[in-house]
Amino acid sequence: MFKRLGNLIRGFFGLFVSGLEKQNPEALLEVEKENLRKQISEYNKGLAAHAGMCERLISQVQRQAKEEKELTAKAAAHLKAGNRKLAGEYALRLQKVKEEHQANVDQLEEAEKTYEELKRARDVSVKAAKEKIESLKRDIDETRIAKATAELNEMAAGMISEIGGAGDTLNRLEEMVTEEREKAKGRARVAKDSIDTAELSEMEAERTALEELALAEFAAETGVVIEEESSESGDNTPAAEDEKAM
Repeated sequence: MFKRLGNLIRGFFGLFVSGLEKQNPEALLEVEKENLRKQISEYNKGLAAHAGMCERLISQVQRQAKEEKELTAKAAAHLKAGNRKLAGEYALRLQKVKEEHQANVDQLEEAEKTYEELKRARDVSVKAAKEKIESLKRDIDETRIAKATAELNEMAAGMISEIGGAGDTLNRLEEMVTEEREKAKGRARVAKDSIDTAELSEMEAERTALEELALAEFAAETGVVIEEESSESGDNTPAAEDEKAM
């Protein structure tokens, strides 16, 4: 029972961590970069230890090569001097030194070869890891751009829907205004048709008569002679000319 409960808790915790990782891929990438730096540092420590062993072997090989020359010279000198006993001892030591020297040379070659392989493996691994990190960084940037583009498209789609809804409202408002305007024009037309034009003509004739009467009274008072307006435009006929001549 407790085991199942523990598995459930670990599952929930794993989901929570996974959610955080999805929300912050850059942070996860930085963690991986730091892990890579630590791994490189640890690897370099081991590589440095191996390089130190190579240096010790180089020193031994050089010392043994020098010792070989010395023993060879001493053995030859004692042999020439007739000291066979000492010459034999130097020759025996020389033989052992040569064997150790050859073994160290072989070991040094293997160590140098291993060192180069380890260094090459490190360089290849680091290069591949860096390329993977850069690729992931580009993918994260592209994903962020794609998400931003998708959000903008969604916003644009929402704006279009809202604009479409506002357009329907404006259309209804236009129909209402047009209907009210037509009703108002209709009322004005009905009111205009209801006016008695005969009464207006009588009122206009009455006003004209009053104006003429007032004008005649004004002329009488001031002594101004008012010329009568000809009622017809044909006053220039021959009869009219004869009347003027008489």
